[in-house]
Amino acid sequence: MNVSLVTKATPELEELWGHAHKDVVAKRGGPALLRTLCGPTHEEDLLDDVVATSSLWTLENDGQLLGFVVCREQVVEAIYVAHAFRRQKVATTLVRALLESATPPVDAYALPGDRAMKSLFESLGWKARLLTMRGA
Repeated sequence: MNVSLVTKATPELEELWGHAHKDVVAKRGGPALLRTLCGPTHEEDLLDDVVATSSLWTLENDGQLLGFVVCREQVVEAIYVAHAFRRQKVATTLVRALLESATPPVDAYALPGDRAMKSLFESLGWKARLLTMRGA
């Protein structure tokens, strides 16, 4: 398996990004997370932005894209694993590679109710330290 920094969006990455987008907006808190990730960038330009800012890493095995992670300013902002490769330590492998980098992440986002993501970070020794509440 190979973790690598993305320098160009491929059609396969664009397809997986589309699946990730669809999944995140369907989850509680997903649209708010997406707005946070986009900041001033238009939603349709977010992939190009994270590639251009060297903030996107992928995990591939035998040329097949298994998943990706977005990490900016030492914050893991998003992790997505293709459905066929879930529960195979893809997300763990991605985060561990970031932790071994020159500027390892110190924080991460997890959506409310996303127990799998919270468990991943807890397995790495991280603790929840902030919960953002929003009025209707």
